[in-house]
Amino acid sequence: MTTVRTVLAMRTREGCEERFEAEWRSAAEEIRALDGCLNQDLVRDADDPRSYLIISDWADRERLDAFGRSEHRERLLQMIRELRESAQRHTYQVLHSVRSEPEESR
Repeated sequence: MTTVRTVLAMRTREGCEERFEAEWRSAAEEIRALDGCLNQDLVRDADDPRSYLIISDWADRERLDAFGRSEHRERLLQMIRELRESAQRHTYQVLHSVRSEPEESR
């Protein structure tokens, strides 16, 4: 099985940034308990505070696809549709990861 990573790039409607972040945190708390969800990140563009990436890692494509058919995803999409100006999603296979050593180990 190969870990998969999804990246959803989205731009919020003007004035919706704080609500979007709060709604994402709420949804992420539910999604993290799902079988196969390994990690979720919300990042904001340093130069455009309305542009975000939602990055999530899943144990395999099958469990990601199961999430794709779930009520959790439907609720998240409903929230995103209301707050977004645009969105684009990509799914990637994670081939290699290199982690840095903790500061105290260097």
